Amino acid sequence: MKRSEIIISAGLVPIDYLMVVLAGIAGYYFRFWEPISSYRPVIFNLPFPYFLSWLWLMAVIWIVTFALAGLYNMRGTSRAIDEVSKIILASTAAVAILMFLFFFSRSLFDSRFIILAAWVFSIVCVMFGRGLMRFLQRRLYGWGVGTHRVIIIGEGNAADEVVREFTANPRAGYRVVDQFKNFDATTEKALLELKLTDKFDEILVARADLSTEISEKLHDFSYVNHVELKYIADIFDFPINNFVIDNIAGLPVVELKKTKLDGWGRIGKRLFDLIGSTLLIIVASPLLLIVALAVKFSSPGPVFFAYQRIGEHGKPFTYFKFRSMIKDAHQLRFDPKFVKQQEDLREGGPMMKFKNDPRVTPIGRLIRRFSIDELPELFNVFFGKMSLVGPRPHEVEEVAKYENFHKRVLSIKPGMTGMAQVSGRSDLDFDEEVRLDVWYMENWSMKLDFMILFKTPWAVLKKRKAA
Repeated sequence: MKRSEIIISAGLVPIDYLMVVLAGIAGYYFRFWEPISSYRPVIFNLPFPYFLSWLWLMAVIWIVTFALAGLYNMRGTSRAIDEVSKIILASTAAVAILMFLFFFSRSLFDSRFIILAAWVFSIVCVMFGRGLMRFLQRRLYGWGVGTHRVIIIGEGNAADEVVREFTANPRAGYRVVDQFKNFDATTEKALLELKLTDKFDEILVARADLSTEISEKLHDFSYVNHVELKYIADIFDFPINNFVIDNIAGLPVVELKKTKLDGWGRIGKRLFDLIGSTLLIIVASPLLLIVALAVKFSSPGPVFFAYQRIGEHGKPFTYFKFRSMIKDAHQLRFDPKFVKQQEDLREGGPMMKFKNDPRVTPIGRLIRRFSIDELPELFNVFFGKMSLVGPRPHEVEEVAKYENFHKRVLSIKPGMTGMAQVSGRSDLDFDEEVRLDVWYMENWSMKLDFMILFKTPWAVLKKRKAA
């Protein structure tokens, strides 16, 4: 771990403590604020010096719960959404502990309003303090301070993506120093020369076909030369990442799980889809009516485009959205003369995406630009054929051209939005889209769904190549 990351991680403890103290002070003055005190009169005596003397001790409870929640794990960078959820849970636990401890203290128990106010302020203040630290760390990475200098071993999809992502996002804290196809005598000699001049810190292996002999040599090299060794597996080389071990009739049985979306998770996701789609249909109903009228009167043809698409477990379902193309436009994609005249953004894959598609109507171009044409999918979500979040639903003709690893995305319901949509929308090539959707499927959680839904509006506003 880099020294700057250790310093920032250690610095979070005093920063969090200071933020919690400030939150307590804010809660105190908020209780005695005239609009609050006039509505709810203060009937207890709690001088500020006395309260402050307790506050220094109460803030320690927050730090302890933060530590138990894993907020001080020195792992370098982490996702902001994970940090926020832990802050909320740990702060809530700290308040519960305080309410229990002060139950028998009449003076402080009567001022429980301050504790509850401090709870809200603590979440906001700690998030603010950590946000500043996160911003500082990203800035340092951008300036090259504390950056992980990485050697890539491997070639292919995984290696190319690592190089591309690290190059495009320097604030992620990683910089690719060099890349080698394999670890052989020539590579080892080159790495030794780079290490002697302190040019790199880590080796990242991005290929899954290393032999046992080469893997052992890599481990020896990392130990002898004191460099970190990490692996990233190409998702197309390993069919499943999740597994559970069970005992059946006294035998250890390993079950490969296609997705974490199972059991109560499946029930919870369906309830969320049902409630979410209902509310969104109600809120969006005026817009749905306006768009329907605009589509109807702007060009000949039906209001909706309905077509068979493939859903969960490869079962077809009727998919519909607002018509954004000329009447019978779908038939043109099977016309070789028409296809030959177009620039296919996904040439070589099972899908077709034409740049500046001439079949799109003026109104269609507008509603496609902001994905308004897809709002009727909410009814598919309501009736259980789709989900708010999931892989993109593909057409029957496209699925017929899938390779085996593409078919993994058919294990769960398709979604209105998903990992692929918030990571590049239609600008991604097909293999990248599948890789992202499979990763979502294997790492599903409600928190991940919320994160994708939060990012969706920004992805919609981002300009894309396909019209």
